[in-house]
Amino acid sequence: MHSSNLFSEDEAICTQYESDPDHFFGAIFPPTFENSVFVHSSHEDHVKAIKDERFHYSYWRGTNPTLDVVEKKLARLERGEQCKCFASGMAAIHAAILNSIQAGDHVLCISNIYKSTTNLLTYMKKFNVDHSVVYSTKTSDIEQAILPNTKLFFIENPTDLNFQLVDLSELANLAKSKGIRTIVDNTWATPLFQKPLLHGIDIVVHSASKYLGGHMDLVGGAIITSKEIMKDLFQYEYLLFGGSLGPREATLLLRGLKTLPLRMKAHQENAMKVATFLETHPAVEKVNYPGLPPVRDSELRTKQLSGFSGLMTFELRDANYEAIKRVINKVKVFKIGVSWGTFDSLILSPNVGDNEDALLKEKISPGLIRISVGLEPVQMLINDLNQALFEC
Repeated sequence: MHSSNLFSEDEAICTQYESDPDHFFGAIFPPTFENSVFVHSSHEDHVKAIKDERFHYSYWRGTNPTLDVVEKKLARLERGEQCKCFASGMAAIHAAILNSIQAGDHVLCISNIYKSTTNLLTYMKKFNVDHSVVYSTKTSDIEQAILPNTKLFFIENPTDLNFQLVDLSELANLAKSKGIRTIVDNTWATPLFQKPLLHGIDIVVHSASKYLGGHMDLVGGAIITSKEIMKDLFQYEYLLFGGSLGPREATLLLRGLKTLPLRMKAHQENAMKVATFLETHPAVEKVNYPGLPPVRDSELRTKQLSGFSGLMTFELRDANYEAIKRVINKVKVFKIGVSWGTFDSLILSPNVGDNEDALLKEKISPGLIRISVGLEPVQMLINDLNQALFEC
């Protein structure tokens, strides 16, 4: 499953698809089209363009040749029909959710999701949109949590912080039987390791700031879905809200996609070694990482994931704020900071000293530490964690 020819078709999409130099005057890499306006040779052509800005260049806020290339790549990678890229991951999530609901609806979050997504859903109460969380990945429990007005399932797979797996095919079938739409945040796995649309999911969202960009110099997001859903989403939640990705950022994203297969293989290799080390460390109670055997979701993992990224969490036996603070403050190679998916390894904890009760309510250990395993020499990372955990 994790051999060197892990994703040959996807490698071709990342490196070659829509990148023919003949399309760009011989340029080996698509140029950055920074102009905000595209002109036309006749009034008829202009009218045609503004009537369907998804497929015609008119104004930067609609689409752009540089953006067009990266969106076609991402749609192909996810095996979706269409993609639109946004100025941030949260802009993409916001657009996907708003396109899926209306006032009076209920959103069901499946287990732990990104805190900002939760905050967005909480904010939407002012528009008479409610949400709740079912802290289980079992389809039977999810079905029990459905309300009469539930119109959307929102999920990260694997789940945030605890990295549990949900059966996407079962979830999609349940949703369709109830008239509920499904959105999966696929940022952790990337399109290389998981393709939710092939399991019947309606919409996939990404934070392109993570692995897709890969260099911590880009903030962006993406939505991949069907032509039918994208038709209205483009017209309203994309074009009217104005959250489009800029051409410079699109160029950075294209650069990141060029090396995505190589980087993800390296992230996986490093992460597996770090997770294996942590699993046997006496100061560590538990490691949350889908790549570790044996896994209770092994059959599900094989069905849905073709590989594993570099983001994981581990839980200290001494599960309190002072302990996690000691460990994090002792690291030297890992850097303390948010986000993930870059060359540099990062570390943080959701325990900020006054929220342990809230964490327990969300089924998160107060001793939980999140690490993004980067591309530094892996023994350097292991040694750094080992000295930080010493006498913990």
